[in-house]
Amino acid sequence: MLVLLRVNASALHADQPHHEVSGSCVGLKDNWLAHGVRAVTKRDYYEVLGVDRGADEKALKNAFRRLARRYHPDRSDEPDAEDRFKEIQEAYAVLSDPQKRAQYDRFGHDGPGMGGFGGGGINISDLFGGSDIFSAFFGGGGTSERGRGADMVYHHTVRFEDVMNGSEEQVELDLPTSCLPCEGTGAEGALLDSCDACGGRGVTSRVVQMGPFQTRQDRACSMCNGRGRTPRASCGSCRGRGRVDRSTTLRFNIPPGAEDGTRLRLRGKGEPGRDGQAAGDLFVEIDVAPHAWFERNRNDLIMSLPLGFADLALGTKVTLDHVDGSPLEIIVPRGSSSGETIEIPRRGLPRLRGGGRGDVIVLLKLHMPATLSKSTKRALEDLRKELAPQDLEERIRSEANERRRNG
Repeated sequence: MLVLLRVNASALHADQPHHEVSGSCVGLKDNWLAHGVRAVTKRDYYEVLGVDRGADEKALKNAFRRLARRYHPDRSDEPDAEDRFKEIQEAYAVLSDPQKRAQYDRFGHDGPGMGGFGGGGINISDLFGGSDIFSAFFGGGGTSERGRGADMVYHHTVRFEDVMNGSEEQVELDLPTSCLPCEGTGAEGALLDSCDACGGRGVTSRVVQMGPFQTRQDRACSMCNGRGRTPRASCGSCRGRGRVDRSTTLRFNIPPGAEDGTRLRLRGKGEPGRDGQAAGDLFVEIDVAPHAWFERNRNDLIMSLPLGFADLALGTKVTLDHVDGSPLEIIVPRGSSSGETIEIPRRGLPRLRGGGRGDVIVLLKLHMPATLSKSTKRALEDLRKELAPQDLEERIRSEANERRRNG
């Protein structure tokens, strides 16, 4: 632990003794003040890490990881990132050591053995369980899937009717495939040499000192892009890319009840891998074309049915073509009102994971003609009183009560 001091230079004289500060600060306070030296107050280590005093090893490590990511000098835009990072390192170094933590809990910063954290020997990678884990946090290291081909997404539009019973689809796409002459290496004759920059490892390493800690950071080699090998000469067929586009026939099934955004995975149909690594996957994302009159709510189908006043008052039956291939009969009871709904069970779309079908929900609406003939107007005038509510205020109160009950 480095003791931070602020020195008033004019208060020190050549003939006055100098105190070497190391280890405990106990007993030096009076001498500091006499010589114009003031100690900077250190924050509580538990406060630095944002944990309570009973925090266990896991809580300490999680807090350290979170704060180290935030204040790492190479990553953070915080103006005091470097100082905060050193403070976080120091706090964790003490609290993660059971003996030092016990001393700190008893004596605080002035306890014996709380100083002297400048001496190397502490590898921050060990706190994260190894340099590869630490490098993953701060941008170093590779991945076990280095060289695997990238995944791809293809949007495919199907008819609304196709999601009722499902369908078999076949499409022709130009997809990247491994270049045959260079065997996907990008090198003429597939001839590769070990990379001089990384010695064939695919990564370059450096040891970084961060305050009292040291860590090894591994990064993908920029010369070979992490391959560990470089082509003697670029392949003329693929211009060094290792892949070419070829027309490919794809066959896949649309499951019954598929929704917009449903993705189908075609394994190994994505970009080819590098140097013999596995190819990526191709995801077929389904876009369902809209229906002429149905709206979809998951597995239910919703539609509006405009009817004349006579059809609502006297009742009627309407037959429509339906997406399942069988006619859809809608029976409107007499005395129906605009805004009411009729549910036709189990005539909606199938549920994606089985369990039957949804319903068809029909919203009744009163159709108002844009124009009326003179004879129609006269007929309506004769019916005006008969069709109007007999007690308007009572009807208004009844409608209000109905809204409150359904409310």
